[in-house]
Amino acid sequence: MSEFQIETSSRIRRLPPYLFGKLNALKLKKRQQGIDIIDLGMGNPLDPTPQIVIDKLCEAAQDKRNQRYSASRGVYNLRREVAIKYARKWNCQLDPETEVIACLGSKEGFSHLCLAMLGAGDTAIVADPAFPIHIYAVALAGANVIKVPLGNDKNFIDRIAYVCKEIYPRAKMLILNYPHNPTAMTVDAGFFEPIVELAKEFNFCVVHDFAYGETVFDGYKSPSFLSTPGAKDVGVEFTTMSKPYNMAGFRVGFCTGNATMVDALATIKGYYDYGIFQAVQIASIVAMRQCDKDIDEQNARYQARRDVVVDGLRRIGWEVENPRGTMFVWAKVPSEQSKGKGSIDFAMDLMEYANVAIAPGRAFGEKGEHYMRIALVENENRLRQAIRNIRTYIQTGKPVS
Repeated sequence: MSEFQIETSSRIRRLPPYLFGKLNALKLKKRQQGIDIIDLGMGNPLDPTPQIVIDKLCEAAQDKRNQRYSASRGVYNLRREVAIKYARKWNCQLDPETEVIACLGSKEGFSHLCLAMLGAGDTAIVADPAFPIHIYAVALAGANVIKVPLGNDKNFIDRIAYVCKEIYPRAKMLILNYPHNPTAMTVDAGFFEPIVELAKEFNFCVVHDFAYGETVFDGYKSPSFLSTPGAKDVGVEFTTMSKPYNMAGFRVGFCTGNATMVDALATIKGYYDYGIFQAVQIASIVAMRQCDKDIDEQNARYQARRDVVVDGLRRIGWEVENPRGTMFVWAKVPSEQSKGKGSIDFAMDLMEYANVAIAPGRAFGEKGEHYMRIALVENENRLRQAIRNIRTYIQTGKPVS
């Protein structure tokens, strides 16, 4: 009699090993030992949600009408508020009925959009390095990924055009993300115009992850893809409540733009979920209406933390630019400091010996090797301590006491 075995699906087996697994296991082990780990590895905001949002959530949760299943697309008033916000902030007109859908966070929405738009034999173009779900959601949909080195200039546009001309079958989707996670790369107004032209020429759709569109510094204003003439003809954009409003645990995001793509996502979501808890949707409306000042204050916090981290890392010899957006600093580590180790092993060493958790660049793709991503989630004193710990370990090679 043969031994009974459970066999998972081929889509699960296609996924590579989770590169953060070893790091998370070590972090848990050290914390169980009572060791203080300064965790700068994940973009998980530690600052509080605006009180007015919490108050509205509590009030709405008491209403029994909000305790039932909600609409999988999101309630109309929430979608209308998204359209109002787009018109106010990015001068973009959206039909809340056909061009806006609410998601259980932008990560869920993006993943289900890939299921709705891609399948076996299809191809998506993704920049390298990339936020992991931009790669894995395509793979989970059964499609293929073509990576191009990340950029924000004409050379990057030319690389995309080359792939479109030379690769067969032709790419069906282009995935973009500015301000970029993990590198914090930004773009200026006009960047998306040739993207729209290429999409129309080669008949691919565009998906822009705009999760950090409102997390910006130094007076920089990040352009929305949908503000570009013709953008709604070819693609959609994802936004989220997580970062600008410190509502990561609420799990609210939006897909906006091309009506056909929004409807395809709605079809998939209609099979998978019953929508977001309605009290959370109501609280999100209040956030968009009344919390612009809170966004500005949060951005000021991130900017001050960015300055601390950039200055500190430069002092210990790391190569780093001043990011204009996101909640991350992307830094290149000198090989003599990492002792020739890859970024994953070096990240393990920093956690083991410096008690600091940061994300290895290799976890975001081959082009991320030798870089580290530092999340600006701790206060300035903790950030300074983290850099002191890293410096002490690098200089002495000994564990931080």
